[in-house]
Amino acid sequence: MAPAVRGLKRLVWQKLKSSVFDDCRKEEEWKIILLDDYTTKLLSLCCKMTDLLAEGITVVENVYKNREPVPHMKAIYFITPTKKSVDGLIDDFITKSSRRYKAAYVYFTDFCPDNLFNKIKSSCAKSIRRCKEINISFFPYESQVFTLNVPDAFYRCYSPTLEKTKDNDAVMQVIAEQIVTLCATLDENPGVRYKSGPSDKASKLAQLVEKNLENYYKTDEKSQIKAKTHSQLIIIDRGFDPVSTVLHELTFQAMAYDLLPIENDTYKYKTEGPAGKEREAILEEDDELWVKIRHKHIADVIEEIPKLLKEVSSKRKATEGKLSISALAQLMKKMPHYRKEISRQVIYLNLAEDCMSKFRSNIERLCKTEQDLALGTDAEGQKVKDSMRVLLPVLLNKSHESYDKIRAILLYIFSTNGTTQENLDKLIQNVQIESDSDMIRNWKYLDVPVISSSASQQHKHPRRDRSSEETFQLSRWTPIIKDVMEDAIENKLDSKDWPYCSQCPPTWNGSGAVSARQKPKASYQDERKSSARLIIFVIGGITYSEMRAAYEVSQAYKSCEVVIGSTHILTPKRLLDEVKSLSKPKDMVCNKDE
Repeated sequence: MAPAVRGLKRLVWQKLKSSVFDDCRKEEEWKIILLDDYTTKLLSLCCKMTDLLAEGITVVENVYKNREPVPHMKAIYFITPTKKSVDGLIDDFITKSSRRYKAAYVYFTDFCPDNLFNKIKSSCAKSIRRCKEINISFFPYESQVFTLNVPDAFYRCYSPTLEKTKDNDAVMQVIAEQIVTLCATLDENPGVRYKSGPSDKASKLAQLVEKNLENYYKTDEKSQIKAKTHSQLIIIDRGFDPVSTVLHELTFQAMAYDLLPIENDTYKYKTEGPAGKEREAILEEDDELWVKIRHKHIADVIEEIPKLLKEVSSKRKATEGKLSISALAQLMKKMPHYRKEISRQVIYLNLAEDCMSKFRSNIERLCKTEQDLALGTDAEGQKVKDSMRVLLPVLLNKSHESYDKIRAILLYIFSTNGTTQENLDKLIQNVQIESDSDMIRNWKYLDVPVISSSASQQHKHPRRDRSSEETFQLSRWTPIIKDVMEDAIENKLDSKDWPYCSQCPPTWNGSGAVSARQKPKASYQDERKSSARLIIFVIGGITYSEMRAAYEVSQAYKSCEVVIGSTHILTPKRLLDEVKSLSKPKDMVCNKDE
């Protein structure tokens, strides 16, 4: 089986294959692979156990745990250059008589500090056949989405207690180094730009990335200085578009992750019937159907899945009329050939129905208010004259959860560019959210005006006119990042607001893009060979709607592929919890052993 054949995942797997597995391969020789927490997650994102078997790996072990010795076998150590992982390696070869494996092939994800390297050298150098750094310090979360390995990134970037401290500088440096490994994997040396704004975080990170890129490409394996490629890397602060982080999204993936308790991409559901069993399903790109429907509006998904189910069942002249999940269970017993196909469709039908039951009970009423506040106009295009009048019905409704009320209050504050201290205190008191009031107040640390002042007139990105685009009334808002992507590709970003870091920015050929409607379709590979890349990085998390924008823009502009990434992926609830934590002391938020 070919491992995940899409975009970033495929590139990461190819790099691992050539840098690790091909590097130490011997015919007819099986090996053990030892991983730490980071590399376990990395491998699980871009390959399956069958792919490792094909590379001669027979056992996968955790380097931190105590293991049975297998002295006749060689071991590959694919680990991060941290003290904990290096100690795990050294313990396995501490003495010649007690060593666990025949020999070690060591591959670090990133640059190994001298003190750790010297520790290995003095402890177990004789057992090591290879020791290499392969420069992959990011997770290929999806084919066009990456995240970084930076625990507590949001707190470390935005907490006022860490501002202008060594901790803040250190986390920025780590983020910059990890972004460079992404550029290296893509074989890009992009022009680095950033959004200038009230905060200097984006410019600070952009300068660090530029400096690290320079150092990396001075010393690449071919010892060549790599010229700038026809690509751009744009760095943005999370406060740039707060609206998209709290709005209820109604496209399938974003809606499911917002409304349902999906953790580690695992959706739990119960089968129909009195003896309904609890089942689990992983939402992943290996599944063509998930890729096809994840960015569709829930209304389209609800219509499409039963159609697909009917198609499969009609192939066997099965049931007619409206299909229920219990009728499908019967159908599956009769049709082993279609069992897998139907079971995936049943999962997404369950997922869509779970989303819709939440939507109908409460969310539907919220969505109209949220859209009117976010856009400043109603569904008919009439200007909203009094935002407070739009907000009040939500606050007075006892059936809405406090998180939803907080999201609505935030949209009101964002729409009016801040409110008065007196008004804010009243809102918090009347809705009885005093214990969670920091979810609102702490946005000031992201340079988003919460209390209006003469200085709080945020310079907002000019919005593109989308009035001719067909949308659902409750999904009129478009993430601002989508405008930025399209403006960047069309060369319309103002260089005053979006300065370059390098002295001589590369020639940007994204602007040679034409709309998909005017271009015959080529295969993915052909399409991307001549294309430019636009890499977007957001400090402090991206939303599922922003991820969707990267795919939509890549689809519309065939000559440019958009890759989007961040420190982590946000859901509205997770973000509000993180914003609340900003005013807490460091030891209450960050893990000790980082």
